[in-house]
Amino acid sequence: MIYYVSARAARSGNGTQNSPFKTINEAAQTAAAGDEVVVAPGIYREYVNPKNGGTEQLPIVYRSEEPGQAVITGAEQVKNWKLYEGTVWVARIPNGIFGDYNPYTTLISGDWYYSEIPLHTGEVYLNGKSMYETDRLEDVLNPTVYESSWEPEFSVYKWYTKQQDGFTVIYANFHGSDPNEHNVEINVRRNCFYPDKTGVSYITVSGFTIRQAATTWAPPTAYQDGMIGPHWSKGWVIEDCEISDSKCCGITLGKYLQPNNENKWSLKRLKHGTQTERDAICQAQLEGWTKENIGSHIVRRCHIYNCEQTGIVGHLGGVFSLIEDNHIHHINTKQQLAGAEIGGIKMHAAIDTVFRRNHIHHCTRGIWLDWQTQGTRVTQNLLHDNIIPEGVKILTPIGVGEDLFIEVSHGPSLVDNNIFLTCYASRLATQGVAYVHNLICGSFTSVGQGTDNGTAGTGPRYTPYHVPHRTEVAGFMTFLHGDDRFYNNIFVQSDIPESIRNYWKTTAHETNDIAGTVPFNGYPTEEEYIAQFFREGDVGGKEDRSKYYTKLPVYTGGNVFCNGAKPCEKEVNYQVVDERIHVSLEKRDGKYYLDTNLFDLIPEFETSFISTETLGEAFEPEQKFENPDGSPIFFDRDYWDEKRGINPMPGPFENAGELKRPLWP
Repeated sequence: MIYYVSARAARSGNGTQNSPFKTINEAAQTAAAGDEVVVAPGIYREYVNPKNGGTEQLPIVYRSEEPGQAVITGAEQVKNWKLYEGTVWVARIPNGIFGDYNPYTTLISGDWYYSEIPLHTGEVYLNGKSMYETDRLEDVLNPTVYESSWEPEFSVYKWYTKQQDGFTVIYANFHGSDPNEHNVEINVRRNCFYPDKTGVSYITVSGFTIRQAATTWAPPTAYQDGMIGPHWSKGWVIEDCEISDSKCCGITLGKYLQPNNENKWSLKRLKHGTQTERDAICQAQLEGWTKENIGSHIVRRCHIYNCEQTGIVGHLGGVFSLIEDNHIHHINTKQQLAGAEIGGIKMHAAIDTVFRRNHIHHCTRGIWLDWQTQGTRVTQNLLHDNIIPEGVKILTPIGVGEDLFIEVSHGPSLVDNNIFLTCYASRLATQGVAYVHNLICGSFTSVGQGTDNGTAGTGPRYTPYHVPHRTEVAGFMTFLHGDDRFYNNIFVQSDIPESIRNYWKTTAHETNDIAGTVPFNGYPTEEEYIAQFFREGDVGGKEDRSKYYTKLPVYTGGNVFCNGAKPCEKEVNYQVVDERIHVSLEKRDGKYYLDTNLFDLIPEFETSFISTETLGEAFEPEQKFENPDGSPIFFDRDYWDEKRGINPMPGPFENAGELKRPLWP
């Protein structure tokens, strides 16, 4: 059955085309498996809480009649502003509008969250643009530039809130604008399209604009909400949507509520967050976290921006999913929120999840894959400008950013046919990763580092690995480092901004600025690693057991190093280009093109054809670098799915003529 919704209806009807519902949530209380809900253009200031799920064969489809024209917002307009002093105005909001969740009394908090001042989940928007909260009225009356903002000139648009006699009172500095003559909104709802119960599966949400919700901080050890998401279920499709201006997270594929584990580290301070996360994972497995019940979602062709924690977040709930063709940008650029859970995409336990053909830029960090990155594939993505801009104040070392961060996972993690243009390409505090046919214009940082809690050696992080292509935990292990593969990549040294170089000099944090595989100097070859297990005298009780805790092998071949990028000392079958390579991204008519002389200067040499058999198994889970269904991968297609030859070109492009095509869209 098809139900119709129109915000312009004179009054709510029965959902027929001639008598549509006036709100989407009315349809969401009625729609059942196989039904479609068609929503007319309009602004829907409501919380959509779908009552029923569909089935794999008969999903429930919610569709904007005109793509992007049905707007679901968590905000309400405020038109009762009164001039307070100078350019500062004040509004009194009756608390009844908030129900049982008042964003202006709810502070952002939780595990791995750090901020300079207390902040609320509420927000004030001037003509759709979020202003800057402060904890003092004085800062509103006499605002100064926030030096960590990527847009410092707007950071003087500040607001402050307090409670008074059953009202939320908001003071805001609009700098000469009369707020009653502009579109000033405040977010009042926690979510936009999100079931309040778990297990509401097989829903498709297509073509909506979703914005301005008072979402909460979403670490992996807590209930992870967002403006839209499946809330611990299976088989959702979120497609062709515009997602923006969430206080914390845009789309969530995240964890359900475990009351006994909710932010236990930050609340009780007795167990470290690593331990409480292990507890949460094991509890979830006991409570139904299986391939049959959870995950297998699709997020595709969405435009996601101006969210302050993540564009897409998830822990455990995003397994077996596909995230493709999304445009994600300007995430955490206000930088009022700080912590270890921030990025264009921040996913824990992305088991058998594929990130494909996404364009991610101008985020504090592009993609952050944390814990249990097993069977995960990052392929054919374009990433650039995912680093603190020159001159912006850096809050923490973890906040400097890079295109891709893979952390404390055992693999197999596959990174192929991507274009990484940020001067810090990847942070690799992990093992079991294969880089194949990428253009990498930046360095690898944290190689062999970042896997201990506190002082090195005092708190190794044991993280789980899983039965291949399942959620069941197969074991736990700390990190030996290595077990990485680098085949047929092009490495280009990029300039590091001077402000970032100077920042590192003021901290004890170690980083690597040199592009290439050089951070893997000292790692053994496979032959050297295996040989130590068969040394003479290793018999009976005399066995040297320290060999089980040495670095794992690193495998290389077919790589090209440009502009001073350096190979590791045991690199094989590689080329160094002495002439200057230029690589730049150009935007013309809304499309992105690569300008480079790579193909003019890379010498011809014999490369190997790479496949699942070439890459072998990740050491700890003993799992091949293969497709989620267990079938082998043959790297016979490039960034644009063009066919590769038997001896393929290094990098993501098989021939120079392809560079005339736009990288995105």
